[in-house]
Amino acid sequence: MDPKEAERSGDDPTALGALSLSRAIRARELSCREVMQAYLERIHRLNPRFNAIVNLAPDELLLRQADERDAELARGQWRGWMHGLPQAIKDTGQAAGFPTTWGCELLAGMTAREDSLYVTRMKAAGCIVIGKTNMPEFGLGSHTYNSLFGTTGNAWDPSRSAGGSSGGAAVALAQRLLPVADGSDFMGSLRNPAGWNHLFGLRPSPGRVPGWPRPELYVSQLGTDGPMARHAADLAALLRTQSGPDPRVPLCLSDTLSEDDEPSSLSGLRIGWLGDLGGHLAVEAGILDVCEGALRRMAAAGARVEPLSPGFSPATVWDAWLVWRRALVAPGVAAVLALPGARERIKPEALWEHDSAQGLSFAEFMRASAARGQFHGQMLRHFERFDLLALPVAQVWPFDASQDWPREIAGRTMDTYHRWMEATLYATFAGAPALSLPAGFDTTGRLPMGLQLIAAPRADALLLRVAAAWEALVPDLLARRPPEPAP
Repeated sequence: MDPKEAERSGDDPTALGALSLSRAIRARELSCREVMQAYLERIHRLNPRFNAIVNLAPDELLLRQADERDAELARGQWRGWMHGLPQAIKDTGQAAGFPTTWGCELLAGMTAREDSLYVTRMKAAGCIVIGKTNMPEFGLGSHTYNSLFGTTGNAWDPSRSAGGSSGGAAVALAQRLLPVADGSDFMGSLRNPAGWNHLFGLRPSPGRVPGWPRPELYVSQLGTDGPMARHAADLAALLRTQSGPDPRVPLCLSDTLSEDDEPSSLSGLRIGWLGDLGGHLAVEAGILDVCEGALRRMAAAGARVEPLSPGFSPATVWDAWLVWRRALVAPGVAAVLALPGARERIKPEALWEHDSAQGLSFAEFMRASAARGQFHGQMLRHFERFDLLALPVAQVWPFDASQDWPREIAGRTMDTYHRWMEATLYATFAGAPALSLPAGFDTTGRLPMGLQLIAAPRADALLLRVAAAWEALVPDLLARRPPEPAP
């Protein structure tokens, strides 16, 4: 039996994987109205506890759109694999008619007039946009809380952080409030919440999912939109829908991701295990053990796993990263700071990013760019020996949601609000795609952790095949679902 079909429990459409749900709709085994009703019932019951979906559209509007999709099917019209599937857009993305707030109370009334390109593509494939998913203010930090909507709780324990910045998307997906989820990734924003909620999350290569509309199209390549899913095939389907060239985006990739019918196998795969970068990364107890356990299972399936020294100076990369990050984050914060009373209402981490960038010179930026180029070259040399590089996807377990960020890990003080997320910057800064796959749980069995696999630039298809092979290898692990909250 197809493992996605086995996921179905009774007659509950929300228990189906996205592609299984799509097949049931197309075969007229389920109507789009039945699907929408089931998801809305679950959202109304569970979302108040987890706070994953925000700005939800009225039920009557969404059911009317579901009826329209059913009428199209009755006429033999099929928009695509997302026909009738409910989709909530991360609040970094534009969905016409919905606010785009970036988790900032000062932007609460900023209603989008057009769709982001990846949203246009998902709509063309048939999805129904039902609302937005929660995120940290300005997407800063890997903990989803803001003064506009509040905190999103982890799908496995709502008293813990969901991660971020795509935390609302991850929790909505893990708690089956959505069949599949979109997000974005700058410094692990797809990977960290996927790892903390027992999901697949993929940061695509820069240009794979073109960003449009955006105010700047040449330098702003650190952030990218991408997919998150409970199943590898769903992950691949959503990435194929989101990706593809667009003439308005000059640095987008011209190649497309085709359907891959190759059998997925880990046999012969060469993986370099970077671990804690030779002691550079502060990592909470048990995380490396879980990641190494996952790598042992890959090795038992035929992969060749070797410990790997970084070959670059993590401290130099970090300093260059801070320059790039400040240069790209500060203008967005500055635009909001122009509003009356903004400085008093914006979180201190955003002000720190903005204020630290003042006086940043072009010469300093170019020195950081040169350091980035040297780092990129070293990563390419690693990919001559290895197909994938492995790191933990997070350096701490999901922490108490009342914290804004961890001040200390394993006895080491964190000197910035994002130092504890350092493990995720290496794929971003190298322009490489990276996959977070479910690796296991802490010793209590309650809190998930992900393993991060980085592929060579543009090797997104390899990561999709690895996700499928991992799913086939560990079906029992991936079948685990968060505790069902009491009615």
